[in-house]
Amino acid sequence: MSLPLHIGFIMDGNGRWAQGKGLPRKMGHEAGAKALEKIIDHCRTIGIQCATFYAFSTENWSRPKEEVDALMSLLDRYIAELHRKISSGEADVYKDVQIRFVGDLSVFSEERYSRIRELENLTDKPHSRLRINIAINYGGRNEIVSAVNRFIAENPGRPLTEKDISLRLYTEGCSDPDLIIRTAGEMRLSNFLIWQSAYAEYYSSPVYWPDFTPKELDIALEAFSKRTRKFGNVAK
Repeated sequence: MSLPLHIGFIMDGNGRWAQGKGLPRKMGHEAGAKALEKIIDHCRTIGIQCATFYAFSTENWSRPKEEVDALMSLLDRYIAELHRKISSGEADVYKDVQIRFVGDLSVFSEERYSRIRELENLTDKPHSRLRINIAINYGGRNEIVSAVNRFIAENPGRPLTEKDISLRLYTEGCSDPDLIIRTAGEMRLSNFLIWQSAYAEYYSSPVYWPDFTPKELDIALEAFSKRTRKFGNVAK
């Protein structure tokens, strides 16, 4: 079976999963974090080279303050737990895994930003089997604007090319995603990897993210393997 090199995940349905069980929405996000680790482990095991997970968008700040606060608290706990597991070697899931947080991190406090960079440095291994991008305060349009502004500042007066932008995206170092998976039956891109996914295949899973298991990922991969990718050409 032909596997994608890079998969983008839009982790949708955490709040609805919780509400359907009569639980606070924040419990859905906590369940989603547990599902994330299982998917990371499966990606590493089957040989995916890069996976980008849409955790918190630039638009998510407009959600109720209680939910945003709960998400930020979960992020802090997630970072601390990852640091503990990786430092101790407790979890094989993170063996040979490089972790990057992608998005506009400038909005975070100096303390949170420092913890993020410390975790990234801890996993900065030159020959990692899998690179994980956790997209927080991420927006695809904002990413493109940031890349263009960086280029202008570095190369005043020089014409801009597609390669110039690609080299300045948050996901630089990863190939463009071959497959974008969105859970909860939704089919929107929602400002996620809009430059990188120009030729990605899309797959919508009916299950909410907390119920998205390695088996569900295998179903998506099976569907991907049956697609004919033409990249603007005529199918052979």
